[in-house]
Amino acid sequence: MNRQVRPQPSADVLPLMGNEAIARGAWEAGVRVAAAYPGTPSTEILESLGRYPAADLYAEWSTNEKVALDVAIGAALSGVRAIACMKHVGLNVAADSLMSQSYIGAHGGLVLVVCDDPGIHSSQNEQDTRLFARFAGVPVLEPSDAQEACDFTRLAFQISEDFDTPVIVRSTTRLSHTRSVVRVGARAERPSKGFVDAPGKTVTIPANARRLHPRVIEREAKLAAWLETSPLTRLETGDRTFGIVTGSTAYLYVKEVVPRASILKLGAAWPLPEEALRAFAASVDRLLVVEELEPALETAIRAMGLAAEGKAFFPRAGELSPELVRAGLAAAGLAEAAPAPRSLGIEPMARPPVLCAGCPHTGAYLALRGIDARVAGDIGCYTLAAVEPLRSIDTTVCMGASIGNAVGMAAAGEKKPIVATIGDSTFLHSGIPPLIDAVYNKANVTVVILDNAITAMTGGQDHPGTGRTLRGESAPKVDYESICRAVGVTWIRRVDPYDIGHMYQTLREAIVHKGVSVVISERPCVLDPVKIKGAPLAVAEERCVACQSCMNLGCPALIWSDALYEGRHRVAIDAAACIGCTLCAQVCPTDCIQPMALA
Repeated sequence: MNRQVRPQPSADVLPLMGNEAIARGAWEAGVRVAAAYPGTPSTEILESLGRYPAADLYAEWSTNEKVALDVAIGAALSGVRAIACMKHVGLNVAADSLMSQSYIGAHGGLVLVVCDDPGIHSSQNEQDTRLFARFAGVPVLEPSDAQEACDFTRLAFQISEDFDTPVIVRSTTRLSHTRSVVRVGARAERPSKGFVDAPGKTVTIPANARRLHPRVIEREAKLAAWLETSPLTRLETGDRTFGIVTGSTAYLYVKEVVPRASILKLGAAWPLPEEALRAFAASVDRLLVVEELEPALETAIRAMGLAAEGKAFFPRAGELSPELVRAGLAAAGLAEAAPAPRSLGIEPMARPPVLCAGCPHTGAYLALRGIDARVAGDIGCYTLAAVEPLRSIDTTVCMGASIGNAVGMAAAGEKKPIVATIGDSTFLHSGIPPLIDAVYNKANVTVVILDNAITAMTGGQDHPGTGRTLRGESAPKVDYESICRAVGVTWIRRVDPYDIGHMYQTLREAIVHKGVSVVISERPCVLDPVKIKGAPLAVAEERCVACQSCMNLGCPALIWSDALYEGRHRVAIDAAACIGCTLCAQVCPTDCIQPMALA
């Protein structure tokens, strides 16, 4: 139980982000197929894998997380090592495949990397993938730093093959995006095992599934027994007045706060090595569990009949930190409380999130606010239109929910015009089935497809609508209008969101159409794949009447001037930030916003 995971003999030491280290571990393990849908904090894993030679591995951006997992499953059943990567909410999308694949097994080696987002830095909720792993009956490994991210990923493939199981490697935002030194090794080429020709195992009809489920339970017991002496289970003997069970990045916080404590570090959060846990509990006077998010370990340890404490002292929501761990241990009477921070008497300025200067979504949502519609939003940069000053989105649930939500609003008798807004990548991810549903059920809704020709929110990744693959190769390009016509939509208009008048008029026409209408808002993202920069605009100060109409855009290039008009501040334009989109000029009633040379 004192053994540690050691890297393979290495020729290099590299400073790697956690996600890059996961990719490195997969490459070293000889992975041949990799698939993912981008989503913070997981995006960089596949981006990194895509930089390895195409001769080593096939890598693709999939249309959604379930497709990514299905691609990886097909590769693993064909006898090669495969990996699928996603963020925590993406596992919800892929869960259907995972639950069945747990019964089937792995064959070539199958690893899912799932990146949780404690603290909800860039997600719609907090989830704990450890609970999903237990639900599915598959092991979940939890690295605590970039070195372990590389090592554990490599080990996960071996576990997958040895125990014939999918394996989850769980990262978190803090690990995924923190950089540290990693000792890396060489790639281990793995010959294909060939397709597993065993339909009694790979076809989950009820007769087969009833036979396979007991095998999953037996496999779980074997994994738990292996973990008793595995390098993933590490005992660090110290002060015996209390002991801490922990893992993931929480382990690092514990080591920083109480470096001399007795610690049982669990590199696998499921299944649990019960004998190791009982022995550890017996060796200390008091047992605590320090874990991020849900009391997954604490609940399981208590179910073993052990007196464990945890969430009574540590929060169940949000990220942990050394400060929170210290505060929890102090509340438990096991550490000194940190001194109260000294106030500097400075209040930071509130900086609400806004769309980029010149973002094409700005014009679309300004027009939507003008028609006073009930707007069902979706997941993307454009979700920022839910807050001031655009304030034109009423609901946002999850990827692809907007159109279905709109259908439900119409069915419920909502009186306002009902509009669903959805980005191009999100539409391909999970927007087509609800559009079919809307047409099939004759819903009176308008769908606005916000096509900015990229997956913008996660950093500008390609998708089937961009005409490029992960490796930048040319690919067939989806035509959104053709898709909409194919599923039965008859009223379709394309519009440039930089033309606010046309956008407004088009939406007015769309909402009076009986049935499903589709507006395709077409204008590329101003940042990806290249930053767009046109001639900046400027304000002719003497004509500005401080009406603030332009400020309704929420454009960060629009700033307040020191000059006053009837006691109100006039507006100015930050030339460095302005891209010359002219949206502000179109809404200015005094025509005081002009190209810089004329202002």
